[in-house]
Amino acid sequence: MKLTYIFHSGFVLEAEHCVLVFDYWMDPAGVMETYLQTSKPTYVFSSHFHEDHFTKEIFRWREQNPHSHYTYILSKDIYKRRRAEKQDADVWLAKGGAWQDDNIKVLATGSNDSGVSWIIEVDGKRIFHAGDLCNWYARFLAEEKPDETIFSKEFGEYFNPVNEEKRFLGELKDIHKVTDDFDLIMFPVDGRIGNGYTLGGRQFIERFRVKYFAPMHFAASGFESAWRMEPFCTEKNIFFWNIKEEGEILEIL
Repeated sequence: MKLTYIFHSGFVLEAEHCVLVFDYWMDPAGVMETYLQTSKPTYVFSSHFHEDHFTKEIFRWREQNPHSHYTYILSKDIYKRRRAEKQDADVWLAKGGAWQDDNIKVLATGSNDSGVSWIIEVDGKRIFHAGDLCNWYARFLAEEKPDETIFSKEFGEYFNPVNEEKRFLGELKDIHKVTDDFDLIMFPVDGRIGNGYTLGGRQFIERFRVKYFAPMHFAASGFESAWRMEPFCTEKNIFFWNIKEEGEILEIL
């Protein structure tokens, strides 16, 4: 099994009998040029409607490659936000929704932002793609009065940092009811969050057994920013993928 980094939160996971594509947005290294020609069944996932996680370009793959087999598994919020038509996807899932065939087993888990996260079983391994599940307001927790509603010009909204963290941890608790063990996770490590931007990842690996950690959502803050997560993974004997460029490949043993 091998994992290829496309861009931002986009990855391709090639298993023995199928290919999984997660949150495709942009493809600077042309990763998909090879995979669009594959004879293996391809499963295309989009975790939510945000433009950095979903693009209608994915639907052209089926049109351009009529001899390949594509299954589109999308979060229901994409349809509800009218970003796609009902017939565009083969499977629409919200939190708690499940689907499976002979190759993969999928469970849509929650997010404290939009859409869903994914638990997928393939080739005897359990995979997690977080979508936009993360402790996005971590830096505000260090303020003098974190348990108050504040307004952020950056986010353009009012929020309570403590309540937001509780929402995130609540989603982790729900995931823990399903499993506490993952072979591979793809999780946001976004330096734009500011102070404490690794907190969400740290809280995840404190609660789950993980073998491989692939950072994502760091395109704007740079590859090196994501590497700050490595020491915390090393401490727990988790392999941290030190991604250095788009198109880089990780072998999953």
